[in-house]
Amino acid sequence: MKSHLIAVAFFSAAVLAVSAAEAVAAACASTAVEARGEQSRFVWIAKTKARANWRAKVRRTPGLGTKYANWARANDTEERCLTGPAGTLCIFTGKPCLP
Repeated sequence: MKSHLIAVAFFSAAVLAVSAAEAVAAACASTAVEARGEQSRFVWIAKTKARANWRAKVRRTPGLGTKYANWARANDTEERCLTGPAGTLCIFTGKPCLP
């Protein structure tokens, strides 16, 4: 009897974990959004510009909008920065998610 209850508890936990993962996936866009910033002498400014352009692109994307435009909530994010003699350029890619 005790082993049966343990098995039921593990099964319930697994179902809840799958449901939570599906809920997160449903609250995010199906495709990633990529945005490029502008060249800057400073990396932090290049990142700020790329993040701002990503947010603006998400806001303009049909079916997404302002509620999705938060980089901190995005999934599968990538921040690429290329530095050369002319400065640094960053490209941000991520799947926008709802709060």
